[in-house]
Amino acid sequence: MKDGIGIFLWKLAVGLYLIANGLLGLTVKGGDFNTIFGRLGIRSENLSLFITVASVIALVAGILVLLEMFHVEISILDTLLLIIAIIWAVYVIVEIISWFRAGIKSETFLGYLQMLSVHIMVLGSLLIASKRFG
Repeated sequence: MKDGIGIFLWKLAVGLYLIANGLLGLTVKGGDFNTIFGRLGIRSENLSLFITVASVIALVAGILVLLEMFHVEISILDTLLLIIAIIWAVYVIVEIISWFRAGIKSETFLGYLQMLSVHIMVLGSLLIASKRFG
């Protein structure tokens, strides 16, 4: 194996995360994409379409990330990861703006910080997984 155990585990985590989000998005609950597109103000009549498209992209990207772990080169993977990374980046920006508009209370600050850091970790992982930005 060319990569170390840390890279292997990181790729495994990114692939599984994308697959899980894709599958959750295709269910009634909508997964993270339901939250993301809802916070971005997508109207309910278009919400399910956006969730479905993003979920299919995430599911395919997750499978392709796992395939790349076995040195199968797939050229479309970077594009799929970039699409998801853009969605996530816009979401992070909207969340930060909404927190400042609402006023961050001291008792909820650590919760906001924890949620923000998780979303930034996901965004960073998506960008690193992409050969274009990684």
